[in-house]
Amino acid sequence: MLAAGTRLAGTQLRGIDPLQEQAIVGIGRSLVQGELASLKAGGYGIVLGDALAQELGIGVGGTVVVIAPEGTVTPAGLVPRMRRFKVSGLFHSGMYEFDRGLALLHLADAARIYRLGDRVTGMRLALDDPVRAPETVRNLALELGGGFYVSDWTRIHPNFFRSIQMTKSMLFVILSLIVGMAAFNIVATLVMVVKDKSQDIAILRTLGAAPRNIQAVFLVQGMMIGLAGVAAGIGLGVLLAMNLETLVHGLEALTGTRFLDAKVYFMSDLPAQVRLADVARVSIVALLLCVVATVYPAWRASRLAPAEVLRHD
Repeated sequence: MLAAGTRLAGTQLRGIDPLQEQAIVGIGRSLVQGELASLKAGGYGIVLGDALAQELGIGVGGTVVVIAPEGTVTPAGLVPRMRRFKVSGLFHSGMYEFDRGLALLHLADAARIYRLGDRVTGMRLALDDPVRAPETVRNLALELGGGFYVSDWTRIHPNFFRSIQMTKSMLFVILSLIVGMAAFNIVATLVMVVKDKSQDIAILRTLGAAPRNIQAVFLVQGMMIGLAGVAAGIGLGVLLAMNLETLVHGLEALTGTRFLDAKVYFMSDLPAQVRLADVARVSIVALLLCVVATVYPAWRASRLAPAEVLRHD
């Protein structure tokens, strides 16, 4: 527990090696004030999440009292173990669970508070590929042979991550339907072109153009429309995705509302990452729909009878 004046807040204390934390873990690169290098053994400095610091009403340079859950027996009774720390930095990770419930201090200071000596209560692993965390954890648990609690980031909020994956799949289906509806506009446009250019088509037929030549003309025209639309959509979509967080923050400041309440959704920002595989998949589906949309108008144009069209001319 942390105490600052009359304010109290429960938190998780994490003893770290500042150099390794800065080089490997993302929180070390999320500091908004101060730096991890200020955490030195015996210096009793502490780095807080910005939401935790706001709740305690304290900033960099202030002091907090760390109250450990272990106590010391005295003639007056059991007295909790306490130590005063100086706030040397604030971080903002975007995950409310960390920003509100995590405090970083030097590993040696944490061991001194809990009287662990050279021992630790746990170790953390940072992987190059976070997606392999479940497999790595399973293999590690088998090698340790039991007696240890082993977990990974996917087990912390499994329902939350599952809902994100489900939402992403649903969005792909919804976007495909939107692209399909847009493809009907291509059908309508080409049908109107066929009707408007029926005399020209009939003249080409009388000059010796085969039905497949007429089909090729409209297929190429439809594909050119589809390519132009897909290219413009990819450019605009990538541009928006790369600047999504900036745009969201601007809308929040403009409207005075918070789209993602960190207390509800665990995070205050929704990061966006452009993945070439997703862009390619959406582009291919859009192009295929455009090609399919041109088949009927092209077939209709090739079926025009020159004699019927030119009968009254």
